Amino acid sequence: MDRHSRRSPVFLNLAQIRFPVGAIASIAHRVAGVLLFIALPVIALTLDVSLRTEAGFASVRDLLSSPFWLMAGSVLLWALVHHVLAGVRHLLMDVGVGSGLKQARTSARLVLVGAPALTLLFLAWGLS
Repeated sequence: MDRHSRRSPVFLNLAQIRFPVGAIASIAHRVAGVLLFIALPVIALTLDVSLRTEAGFASVRDLLSSPFWLMAGSVLLWALVHHVLAGVRHLLMDVGVGSGLKQARTSARLVLVGAPALTLLFLAWGLS
């Protein structure tokens, strides 16, 4: 066998791979879960400080009104909404509801569009 007939390794460019919509929804579900898990101690500590005294509540309120924490809270709100919607989608598919290819793609698109839309709706409602 000469050197040209051997198969050489192929560079796999992940940026060029087009994932199916179901894979994107599933990966985002996992990312949202990790974000929520990592944020849980910070959320618990913040809640603890805000419930101890009026001064603690005021300091947490002031901290959370800063642009950075408003953005971080928005990302966590998206993570929560997406994780719930995608989790319900996965549970329904586990029992056979919407597990056909066309229905699964439609539900994945609904989750990917619905989570940011609901997040923006909740933010608009909460900030008004």
